Formats: sequence, C-alpha cells, structure tokens
Amino acid sequence: MAPTSEIDLFAPFERDVILEVRTSKMETMPGLKIETGINKKIRTGRVPVSFIGLDADEHDLVFHGGRDKAIHGYCCSHYPTWQKEFPEATARFKPGGFGENFVTERMNERNVCIGDVVSVGDEGVLLQVSLPRQPCFKLNHRFQLKNFAPNTYKTSRTGWYYRVLQEGSVQAGDEIRLVERKWPGWTIERVQEYLHRTQDNAAMNEALAAISDMGDESRKTFEKRVEKLRAKQRRAAATLDENGEEVKEKWRNFRIVEKKVETPRISSFILEALSPDPEAGDVQLGAHARLKLPNGLQRSYSIVSGTPNRFELGVALEEPSRGGSAYLHRTAQVGDVLQVGRVTTDVKPAGAASNHVFIVGGIGITAFLSMLERNRQIHWESTLHYGVRDASSDVPFRARIEALGDVVKIYDRAKGQRMDIPAIFKELSWNSHVYVCGPRRMMDEAMREAKARDLGEDEVHFEAFGADTRGDPFEVEVTSAQGSFSSKVLKVGAEETLLEVLKKHFGDEDVPSSCEVGNCGTCKVVLRSGLVDHRGTALMEEERKGEMLSCVSRGIGRIAVEI
Repeated sequence: MAPTSEIDLFAPFERDVILEVRTSKMETMPGLKIETGINKKIRTGRVPVSFIGLDADEHDLVFHGGRDKAIHGYCCSHYPTWQKEFPEATARFKPGGFGENFVTERMNERNVCIGDVVSVGDEGVLLQVSLPRQPCFKLNHRFQLKNFAPNTYKTSRTGWYYRVLQEGSVQAGDEIRLVERKWPGWTIERVQEYLHRTQDNAAMNEALAAISDMGDESRKTFEKRVEKLRAKQRRAAATLDENGEEVKEKWRNFRIVEKKVETPRISSFILEALSPDPEAGDVQLGAHARLKLPNGLQRSYSIVSGTPNRFELGVALEEPSRGGSAYLHRTAQVGDVLQVGRVTTDVKPAGAASNHVFIVGGIGITAFLSMLERNRQIHWESTLHYGVRDASSDVPFRARIEALGDVVKIYDRAKGQRMDIPAIFKELSWNSHVYVCGPRRMMDEAMREAKARDLGEDEVHFEAFGADTRGDPFEVEVTSAQGSFSSKVLKVGAEETLLEVLKKHFGDEDVPSSCEVGNCGTCKVVLRSGLVDHRGTALMEEERKGEMLSCVSRGIGRIAVEI
C-alpha cells in the first residue's frame, strides 16, 4: 500500500488493486437490539461473486443489498483523514470500518463515475458503479460519534455500490480496470452534491433523473423531486383567485366515511375527498390536518394513517371541550362533509439517532403511531412508553399498537402503574432521540428532565395536542411587513389568543395557522418590542428573541408585532 501522501485522489482512475476482500454475517450491533452486516472480516482465497454480491455476505435488505447494492467499495486513503478530523475515534477508523467489501486506495468519489463498468481480475467478473453509499445512523454507532453520518456525504467520503454484470470470483490482489465510462460528467462526488448538498437545482435534478444506469434508490429520489416541482408549479397556478392573487390556504371538501368508537373517550374518523387531488403526494409522518367544522370552528388533528385524499384521524373528547372535539363526537355523522385545509407536520424523524424513545400519554399516540410503524418496518430501534387510564378499555388503535410487539411498554393507571419519566431519561442509551406527546404534566416533566440532562433541541421533540392559551389581557400594536395597512392597536382578552384577534381583524389569509397548539410554527409573527410569555415548542430559544407563536404565546402589558 502506498503512503497516503503519495496518492492523488483527484487523479483519473483507470486501474486499481483490491487490497482486501471482506464479507460478514448479520450480527447484533453492540449496545442495540438491531442486526447489522457492517462488521466485515477479511476473506482469503477466491471468493465467488453472484448477481446479489459476494459469497456468504449478508445484508440488512431494508437499506443494503440487492442487485443495485451487491458490492460496496471504499477508498482506504480516506481513513487517515478521518483519524485527523476525529482523533477520539482514531482506533475505529481503519480499513473495513465502513463495512466495505472491496478495500482500494486510488478509486474514490472524485474519479469514479456513476455507470462506470470495471473488470476485476482475470476470471471475467464485470461490475458497474450503480449508487453512492447513503449515510446511515449505524455509522454513528460504529464509530461512537454522534451525528457523524452526515459528514460522509458533506465531504464525499461515503464509498459507492456496484451491481454485478458478469459473475465469477475475486480475491485480494486482483486488478480493477476501467472498461467503459458511460457518464463521464457524473462522478460520485458530483452526484452527492445534488443528492444531499444542493437539492433544489431543478436542472440538475432533471439531468440526474435521466441517468438510466443509476440505481433506483437515488434515481427515484431525483425523479420525485422533478415531479414534486412540477406539481408545485401546477398547484400554484391553480390557487390563484380571479385577480391573479395567491390563495394562501385552499380548503377541500371531505366526507366522513367511517366513524368508530375506539375507547369511551376517543373516536376515529376516516375522511375521504369529494374531489381527489391526483398530485397530492404522500402524507408525511406525524402530520396533522386542519379542519373547518360546520359550527365555524377550526381545529387540527393528527393523521393516524392514510393519504392526502383519504386519511384517518383520532380525536379525544376534551374535558372541557373548546367545541371542536365535542362537535365531532356528539354531532358529526357518517356522510357529513367537512372542509380540510393544510396538512402539515413538524415532526422530523431523527435519522442519525441509534435509538428512538417515545414518551406518550392517551390520545398523544396519534402523533407518533405511523412513525412507530415505519420504524419497525425499516428496523430502527424504538421503544414506546405509553401511559393510559385503563389498559383494558382506554387504548385506541389497539390492534396496531399490539402489532408493534415488545417495542411497547404500557403503564396502566387503573392498576396503580406510573410512568417514571426521570428514570426513562436516566436510562437513555447512547445517541437516543426522544419524542414526547401527552398531557401537560407529562410534557412539563419531560422538559425538566431533558433540560437537567443538557439534551439539545435536536435530541428531543415535543408534540403538544392541547395548549393552555389563557392569561392576563394585553395590547398589541400590529404593523404590516408589506405596508398594506396602517399600524393598529388591538386588545387581546384573557380568554382570547393573539391569533384569534389577528384573524378577526385581518382574515385567515394574512395570518396563516395550522396546528394552533404551538407545535408547527406556521402562525409565528415578528416580535418588534415588548415582553412575551412564550409557550409552545416550535421556536428555538434564539428565535424567541424576535418571533412569537400567535396561537399560544401571550404578550405582557403591551407588545408590537409585524405580520
């Protein structure tokens, strides 16, 4: 192996040599319950190569393996650089560390292109470069470095995958020769630029979507971006009023096609669009739909499952109800038509986390149920701590929760069981991410524990399903960012929210909102002056210096805002 200082990683690639061939069986990852094939061992002698990879090499087929990911290659000349950048993990940065099958020293992301066809050895093996390796949370765990994985694509040191065009066998010492370069303009590094770092370049997304030799994982990402942009342009054109002005919130008619009692306090509702939107896309994890009810109220409820044209909600009868849940439980019937506005989400699955811990009470399960199911499908390690009033009668969507298996730990208040939130935080495994949704007391206790343990805002997500918006009356001076009206001074009563007062005077379009419980940030306004009792979780601490959530936060005395 040549000294790293002598290797020019920008030199054109025509030939290289396999320094090591590595394979592995699936095994449990240290500190986790999930299995991985990343711990690859050196193979000696000739190793058979089939269309699905190397002999005796096992993969987690959710993310790895298959024809487009048959063999992983990595440049060992990257390891000394990683060691310098992360000296605390020097011993772990060594050949094989990234779970590569082929260890090479000259081929790298700057001189290898998508679609390259290479021959290996003298037994006729032909491979084609198919994909850049996508960073995975397992790399964080592998190197014991929080949030390490994004560094791999930021620096273009991920490695790449091959598909097998012609079978045979390989061994260490075999020469790799470039046979054909079909897409010379698209090195792995340049693909990663638009796959990860510059995602909104429409021309590049179209060009990359047209690369037929790129594996489905990346090519379909570019195809979806192209279609999403086109759909967005079509929707933008369709949401102009008769004067050519953009309508900020479009309301669609949905019919209640199913109403089901889940528990004495919780009912589920399936809503179906009267006029389905073929370009609506997918419902994001943790999404909530904004409903306009016939009694004039507007409320947001979590989507438990479905599509933008047909979805299921879970609604608890509030005690006391502000009117929305009471209407749905006591008045709404199958066949009734409701209006649905924005479908949004503020939940961001923490892809870099090794473990996902959910602390949930009652109806709060609706915020995270779809995410828990997705985590199970893709083998993300998760634990659900779920507190209910009575496990025999107060568990909504019981079949789906039971299907999660041993992921679930239920705390039954009827049996005197209490969730020990301090103990849950104390026992968090390394590199965990916490998601919390439940009653105010549960949320407050979790917030105190997170703060006491110095967990950052990127390590804990709080999803409120209700909010205490009451408080002392205050005055607000409102100015327009566009200068469309003169400054106005308004009064906000003890039982009113700033959002309600703003909507009353300026209308829904000038004052957008969505969840109205402080989760999403849609309703934030610029804070020009004054003191604010900040509530809700959508704003970072730094953002609270110049913004406030009009749906839940309250001014103290007199404040000035801009909309």
